[in-house]
Amino acid sequence: MSHPDRLSQWESEVSTAFPHLSKPQVWGLVLWSAGIALSGAAGITQISALLSLVLGQGEQAVVQRLREWYLNAKQKRGKKRRELDVTTCFAPLLRWALRLWKSEKKQLALVMDATSLGNRWTILTISVVVRSCAIPVAWKVLPGEQEGSWRPYWEALLICLQEAVPPEWEVVVLADRGLYARWLWETIQACGWHPFLRINVAVKARLVGETTFEWISRWVPTPGTSWQGEVECFAGKSSRVTGTLLMHWEAGYESAWIILTDLKPEEALVSWYGLRTWIEGGFKDFKRGLWGWHHSKMRHASNVERLWLALAVAQLWCVSVGCQAEVQHEERLLHREPRASLPEKHIACKRRKRPLGQRPPRRLSCVVRGKLVLIATLFLSQTLPVGILQAEVWPETLTAPQKQKASAVSKKKTQKEKERRKRQKRRARERSRAAA
Repeated sequence: MSHPDRLSQWESEVSTAFPHLSKPQVWGLVLWSAGIALSGAAGITQISALLSLVLGQGEQAVVQRLREWYLNAKQKRGKKRRELDVTTCFAPLLRWALRLWKSEKKQLALVMDATSLGNRWTILTISVVVRSCAIPVAWKVLPGEQEGSWRPYWEALLICLQEAVPPEWEVVVLADRGLYARWLWETIQACGWHPFLRINVAVKARLVGETTFEWISRWVPTPGTSWQGEVECFAGKSSRVTGTLLMHWEAGYESAWIILTDLKPEEALVSWYGLRTWIEGGFKDFKRGLWGWHHSKMRHASNVERLWLALAVAQLWCVSVGCQAEVQHEERLLHREPRASLPEKHIACKRRKRPLGQRPPRRLSCVVRGKLVLIATLFLSQTLPVGILQAEVWPETLTAPQKQKASAVSKKKTQKEKERRKRQKRRARERSRAAA
């Protein structure tokens, strides 16, 4: 099978996921996403150098084809040029992720957050999180120093995704403290989903039936305390909502986790909020961690949004392949586990550091493992695969923060700072003696 034929398999997947796109738009998305996944970079120079070898074409011709895909219609040559409207791809992208989804429960966690590229761009993002990875499914690129409310952009992104999720799915939308607002609460509920929003401790609430609002800190006054219950939150009538407070102050954290949701207390756990942190890993993948998007020199927000579509498709591809590979890896390890019938003093049991049946710790993220699988597939001259999104059980407990050990470099800097201060004090004493 030739190299272009292997790309045709991936083209079939992309065209199935985005049937509304034209053939040139599908092919451009195939080239960009495959180039990103296989080269490990989002730069057009590296991708075009790789694809020119795969397609047997000149690098400049491939560069022009890639540029034509993300440019606006006015920036292209010709009268019949069209530009790709990224917003029309958000719902199909989420449907694609759900088609690959595999789990015991039809539960989906969507995380809202914003990331930035210096003072150039701010990207509002909604991502699907699975196995510590994040896959963007909707986003809006704004100039970094643009003033004004983000409300219309967030509302538009949520509405774009609403039609993609079947009604039998339970969708939980998570966001950090900086994004909480009553309009966001109401917009999430209007989509038929459940808000799971962290709020600050400096707010007041009252139990249903009470008349006076009190500070919610009274329910978790010290580390190690927890509380949950249905309340009326916020004393102001314009911001007041009725919902469930999930509160827990884990020892080692500076403050308590305080989650406001419309789920019943027995239907949700405060530990689910740990899923929100996975989007930070997704931002790292897009930038310095993997794809290198932070090197981008694009000057138009619409061009950046189209590049993010290619990055999101590449991320979905690698995460799905990596999830499947990780599940197979875990099954092989568990299959080689020493049998429970072995005596406790057997050497196979003595060397064990984790309980029988417990999964081994994750040493590679699914997106990195998926990228390696795709490269290995090319080495073996096999068809490029598309995997599954094998979801894990949502966290049921909070993990205490690990104390970071000081590195050798930081210790050296600290020692130098101490020596510098000693020299300063010694000089000050010498000057005071000379003056006397």
